[in-house]
Amino acid sequence: MHDEGLSLVPLWDDHQGTITGMLTASDFVLILRKLQRNIRSLGHEELEMHPISAWKEAKLQFYGGPDGAAMQRRPLIHVKDSDNLVDVALTIIRNEISSVPIFKSLPDSSGMPLLNLATLSGILKFLCSKLQEQPEGYSFLQNQLVSIPVGTWSPHTGRASNRLLRTLRLSSPLNSCLDYLLQDRVSSIPIVDDNGSLRGVYSLSDIMALAKNDVYARIELEQVTVQNALDVQYQVNGRRQCHTCLQTSTLLEVLEELSIPGVRRVVVVEPSTRFVEGIISLRDIFTFLLG
Repeated sequence: MHDEGLSLVPLWDDHQGTITGMLTASDFVLILRKLQRNIRSLGHEELEMHPISAWKEAKLQFYGGPDGAAMQRRPLIHVKDSDNLVDVALTIIRNEISSVPIFKSLPDSSGMPLLNLATLSGILKFLCSKLQEQPEGYSFLQNQLVSIPVGTWSPHTGRASNRLLRTLRLSSPLNSCLDYLLQDRVSSIPIVDDNGSLRGVYSLSDIMALAKNDVYARIELEQVTVQNALDVQYQVNGRRQCHTCLQTSTLLEVLEELSIPGVRRVVVVEPSTRFVEGIISLRDIFTFLLG
């Protein structure tokens, strides 16, 4: 997954002859934690031999409810190539997933039902291309963020949010960062310095960098800080731009920023101090646009 730059991949079941699930960055986090508990008792080579199906089944047992009950496997969420974009976007939002498989409406001789994966970023890129063709009639896109109920905001801004805006410092344990990402069901957390100024963003998909050259097998997860994890990310993938905007930025400017390939959120900062004021994700934008 890391070598191909993928944060999720469909899982093909030979016995059923179809796509039965998705392997995601969240799965890798859960697998990594299980590996850390077993790496001393099992050899690295033995761990490498575990099939994906075994990890998927084990996850249902390892991460069940507090009463010991196992997690319940849910049917594969998918859309069809005949579905409209609104329904596809709503499927992603309502199920709190980052991508959804597109299946063929009618089977063919290939036997492969999967056509592609639909993402909010792909839908937004298509919408932005249409806006460039017909810009008239969309005056609301010139409204500033300060006047729009969209995004997650710091309490000091006085703006209401349905979700708590978390930030972490470079010295914070990576384990705490992963806990928040999984518990809050968010894809990233802004990383700040001691003054609260933005220094970067740690995303769930960044954990994949630990797979490069089997780094995960040579570290103690409990001792890794966010700074350490970002350093690994930079060494493996290079430094990346942290996309930001201001409260005075227009909705159109944010849409254009989010339509850039690989950009899934923008951090709202105070211009002089880069103090983190909020964060706006693709999910936030579509929730606002679709009402």
